Amino acid sequence: MSGKNKTYWVGLDLGGTKMLAKVYDGNFKQLGSAKRKTEGHRGLKDVVERMGKTIRDAMGEAGLSDKDLSGIGIGCPGPVDPEAGVLLAAPNLGWQDVPVRLIFEKEFGCPVVACNDVDSGVFGEYKFGAAAGARSAVGIFPGTGIGGGAVIHGRLLEGANITCMEIGHTPFGEAGLTLEEVCSRLAIASESAAAAYRGQAPYILDKCGTDMAKITSGKIAAAIESGDKAIEKIVKQAACRLGSGVATVVQLMAPEVIVLGGGLVEAMPKLFLKTLEKSVDEKVLAPFRGKYRIVEAKLGDDAGVQGAAAWAAKSIDG
Repeated sequence: MSGKNKTYWVGLDLGGTKMLAKVYDGNFKQLGSAKRKTEGHRGLKDVVERMGKTIRDAMGEAGLSDKDLSGIGIGCPGPVDPEAGVLLAAPNLGWQDVPVRLIFEKEFGCPVVACNDVDSGVFGEYKFGAAAGARSAVGIFPGTGIGGGAVIHGRLLEGANITCMEIGHTPFGEAGLTLEEVCSRLAIASESAAAAYRGQAPYILDKCGTDMAKITSGKIAAAIESGDKAIEKIVKQAACRLGSGVATVVQLMAPEVIVLGGGLVEAMPKLFLKTLEKSVDEKVLAPFRGKYRIVEAKLGDDAGVQGAAAWAAKSIDG
């Protein structure tokens, strides 16, 4: 499959509980894919070795060798220094100041681009998914935390020495809380567990008890379907609160498209998006209304890996 004057790009998404690698040709047609578990593997050497093996498995399926690669893009679970290609911190892995670019350039002998995993997901949706064709896009992904990213005129919005758009850590209200602390899936699960304890959420109490770890996005959606009004109220309140953050982004950046993804949105898209849209519309200044679209993400798990490869191609080839 290899050949002269052909370009082949690899994307690796290290976010979540698994790592996913895919190989694409110059038109971003998928040629190979591989994945491995990340969860349970925290040591730097162990995870780096698994990353390399996952990339090589995908290359093997595509019939490519190291000399065929034009570049590799890696989406990392934490803030990145995009110039140096260093993962500054990855709390879920216990990593700090990991030279991702240098490690994998040395192993594969091709250019490597490191970016934040949410950024790569947003770039994927911008290039191939829900925001395709837009001049500018913001992506917001409420889940265990709340991640954000932005693409302006075809390029990721990044700081000089660190990635940005950490919308989940922006302050909310006067109690010193952040958006993540009041409207992430964990925040909803916490309030749902309390409602179950008070006898206000019978479905959650029956299926999950008061164990927050069991109150997943799917269980929350099922509780609402079963008629747990307290849970529906909690979710709507969270969507309204997130709407405050989205309204701030709209007024700061005026994006054409706002892509909402993550487990909560996937589990209950109509309820969450409708509530959030209403909240944003109520909070933005009148001239901004009608100037943006809020849409559901389309690419699922492919957003991060495809976006990482596409951002590598953009960064290396211009």
